[in-house]
Amino acid sequence: MVIDFNTLYNFPSRLDRVFEEILRSPMGDDRRLAYPPLNLSNDDENIYVRAEVPGVTIDDVELTLTDKTLVIKGERTAPEGKFYRQERPSGVFHRVVNIGVPVDRDKVTASMRDGVLTVTLPKSAEVKPRTISIDVA
Repeated sequence: MVIDFNTLYNFPSRLDRVFEEILRSPMGDDRRLAYPPLNLSNDDENIYVRAEVPGVTIDDVELTLTDKTLVIKGERTAPEGKFYRQERPSGVFHRVVNIGVPVDRDKVTASMRDGVLTVTLPKSAEVKPRTISIDVA
């Protein structure tokens, strides 16, 4: 009697693939791997971009605003030493945020607190909601 163990030989890698499929983000691989993770919100006056960049100093971040995009570039240095496990990403990062409305470029501000970079982009006057008075004749 011959027993074929070849089907069991790849069992660990097959099991890993099953778990990867289960744990895969429903939004797709591109969003799961995007760094830094960010939230994009707005109100009547501003657009807010909040990016998580723990362990990065303000000197290691560069912001560039074009007509339609905000580019966040930076570098997160890895601590020295040997690692048994390293899940926190390190190295150069680059994230492009598409902005759908014109902004007042002279009033853009950025701040960092507790590892969260907040960029406030004031909306241009022509896209802000405006109340129009009606004259009674």
